[in-house]
Amino acid sequence: MIEIFHFKSDIPFMRYARTTTVVSALTFALAVFFLATRGLNFGIEFTGGTEMELHYQAPPDLTQLQETLHDLNMGGATAQAFGTARDIMLKLPPRNTMAGAQQSNLVFNAVHAKDPTVELRRVDYIGAQVGSELVKDGLIALTLVSLGIMLYLAARFEWRFAVAAIVANLHDVVIILGFFAFFQWDFSITVLAGVLAVLGYSVNESVVVFDRVRENLRRVSKRSIADTIDNAITATMSRTVITHACTQMMVTSILFFGGEVLHNFALALTIGICFGIYSSVLVASPIAMWLGISREKFVKNAPTKEGRAA
Repeated sequence: MIEIFHFKSDIPFMRYARTTTVVSALTFALAVFFLATRGLNFGIEFTGGTEMELHYQAPPDLTQLQETLHDLNMGGATAQAFGTARDIMLKLPPRNTMAGAQQSNLVFNAVHAKDPTVELRRVDYIGAQVGSELVKDGLIALTLVSLGIMLYLAARFEWRFAVAAIVANLHDVVIILGFFAFFQWDFSITVLAGVLAVLGYSVNESVVVFDRVRENLRRVSKRSIADTIDNAITATMSRTVITHACTQMMVTSILFFGGEVLHNFALALTIGICFGIYSSVLVASPIAMWLGISREKFVKNAPTKEGRAA
């Protein structure tokens, strides 16, 4: 394995486990607080509404376009570049007094009056019922992914590691949602895909650390559990830095050059990658230690303290 860091001694991560866990608990509590008080700013995929794709001959003034929507009493409507500066995506919330087709015609007539060269490329109507079904399906997907991760870790390692990993992964998910609630960023289908991707990505880091812990438990008998975990984390440090740095370089390119459609998706991944490193090392590992992992419980026929087989 390529190493960019080489430590002569293990880093005592578990020595600070209580402090880091308290920080994690406070961060988690803040995220839950913002979710409960501010809620998520769901996109029209979830709430229903109208989506219009416009094409201009020259890049339009988005501020002026936003004012036009405001003048039409389209509260909550947004205008953003879509792919290029000349392609604009309008997202219009549903109105009880107006059908989707009437709403799109009213908006297009208003923008066409100010710029006759504008072209209407596409109009999509999403009903409120479809949006509620997407919310339900998203929650089901999140639950099934979490259960699948727990079953996989319980089968590969041991139930204590499964519980520790899923707590750490859900910690990451809730914090991502907390960021979106606090800043009121648009929560769309692509963001939900990013959250699900973070679940799988974060558990990978936990598996790598836990796998090294298992190896250490099998071959090292004199170290304490805390020292064993410290050694496992330190030994995988180079791999962690290389993997996450390369992934973040790709995500950063999407963040800055992927356009508005993928911007929040990349934001979700960025938050998940940063907190995924933290949770795998300083949330999952302490929880596994406190749940009572041991050679006797974790590895069959492991030597006990007296040197006999367990």
